[in-house]
Order: sequence, then structure tokens, then C-alpha cells
Amino acid sequence: MDGGGDIDAIIALELALLDPATRHDRDFLDRHISDDFEEIAANGRRFGKDEVLARLPQESGIAFTASGFQCRLIAPGVALLNYDASRIAHREETRSRRSSLWRHEAGVWRMCFHQGTPLA
Repeated sequence: MDGGGDIDAIIALELALLDPATRHDRDFLDRHISDDFEEIAANGRRFGKDEVLARLPQESGIAFTASGFQCRLIAPGVALLNYDASRIAHREETRSRRSSLWRHEAGVWRMCFHQGTPLA
């Protein structure tokens, strides 16, 4: 694995997971979210892959923008991605600082952890 290409691929996957069209694609979500996935949402709630697969394809009226991506390989086949995001839902915007842990599994990058921390 070359670091630069992996980093570009991880950022592209993260952006895809923020895109409404991709968030509705259950097969894409299943392929790029690890079976042992855990998320700690900006509100402190914890959940796993099954809830993501049930909830995201049903979402509507939500849009994201993201900036300030910083990604680094922290071990062979493991990358940490940090960035800021704005989420607009029902005309209300919330901002968060996000961290995602990606693991290279069977030739595919899969998110295994995600956390959002609210920004003022």
C-alpha cells in the first residue's frame, strides 16, 4: 500500500459516506463499514453497523460539507482521519469535529470507528 494513494482513497470514501446518494446505498455502506463498527455520535449516543444500515438509507433532507482533512497511516493497514463537518438538517446547521478510524480488510478500506464532537 502506498501512503498517498491510500490517504486519497480514504478521504474519497469518507466524502462518499457524507453524500446523500451514497448514504442511501446499502451495499456501499455494507462494503465500507466494518462488521465491528462503532460510532459515538456528536450527541454522545453509541451505535453499531446494524443501526447504520437501518438508518442511513432512510435519511432525507440532510446535507453535509466537510473541510480540513488530515489523514495519517498509524499502523500497517490502519488510518486515522480527522476533519470538520457541517450538517444541515431541517434548515438547522450543526458543526462537529470528526474522527474516523479506517482499516484495510481483504483489499478494501472499511471504517471501523467514527466519532463526532460538537463545535460551538
